[in-house]
Amino acid sequence: MALTVWGIVAVLKGNVSGSAIVPAFARCCSVHCALTSALTPRLALLLTLPPLLWAGNAVVGRAMVGSVPPLALNAMRWWLALALLLPLGWRALREPAQIASRWKHFALLGLLGVGSYNALQYLAVQTSTPLNVTLIAASSPLWMLLVGLLFYRERPSARQLLGAALSLAGVLLVISRGSLAALREVHLVPGDLFMLLAVLLWAGYSWMLARPPAHLRDAARPAWNWAEFLLVQMLFGTAWATLAAAAEAPLASVSIHWTPAVAAALLYVAIGPSLIAYRAWGLGVATVGPTVATFFANLTPVFAGLLSAALLGEAPRWYHAAAFALIAAGIVVSALGARRR
Repeated sequence: MALTVWGIVAVLKGNVSGSAIVPAFARCCSVHCALTSALTPRLALLLTLPPLLWAGNAVVGRAMVGSVPPLALNAMRWWLALALLLPLGWRALREPAQIASRWKHFALLGLLGVGSYNALQYLAVQTSTPLNVTLIAASSPLWMLLVGLLFYRERPSARQLLGAALSLAGVLLVISRGSLAALREVHLVPGDLFMLLAVLLWAGYSWMLARPPAHLRDAARPAWNWAEFLLVQMLFGTAWATLAAAAEAPLASVSIHWTPAVAAALLYVAIGPSLIAYRAWGLGVATVGPTVATFFANLTPVFAGLLSAALLGEAPRWYHAAAFALIAAGIVVSALGARRR
């Protein structure tokens, strides 16, 4: 709770390292984009916030199976998030020419980050198990490094590869509950393909945040703050999510059953995993780069285990601490590898 409150204040103020943080669009207009900035304790704490909120999102997504169609849940989530962000970012709408001149970039950002990732995750949990989904999501550092190599000519260092291995080992430890037998029981289902696609698209989204196209790095870029930049991104993403929900409607086998629990879940996924987590993630990616930031995402299964302990009364086990240590080691090793390049 304390981390969440601190994160809300930090992302609203845009202050992580003691100086004002400019929005991601402006921050990344430099070719180097400060991608090897020091991973300060405050920045590390901020990057810990998204996986904490995303762990709650996975729990809520599974709980909503049978109550809300997955793509409808995603669309409603982003419409509510958009309405909540509007009072902070509405000034961006006064510059339609700036939006129109960059509409392809924002449309792709919206599709990859807002419109696709969570929709695919909600689809994945319809048929896949939490074990499979978490296992596939745990491969995100590897895909992030691969996308950077193929499309941005960023060769991963030996330290980054070692960090990826340590982080993946930590995730495997927690999702297997310390038993290799659990991993042998994994069977691929259609939902796993949805999650794999989600991870690939998220890697592309993160790199686009860190490295916008060259023609957008000019002096004429809009002087938007973080809320205005995120609002424009969400406008396009929500449009994609709405189209997907409309296509799903005639085929959906579940109708929406409104209850106080469903309303509370929708409010949570709109505020926490959407507004706060996306702001914190964008800020972290713009500062240290996607290949370092992505290692923090592997804290999600650890937090999911801790949330289960807190909400369901399940006692924490030794493998939670061991997994956290391995993932933290992966983060440190990867950050050192990025800074020494």
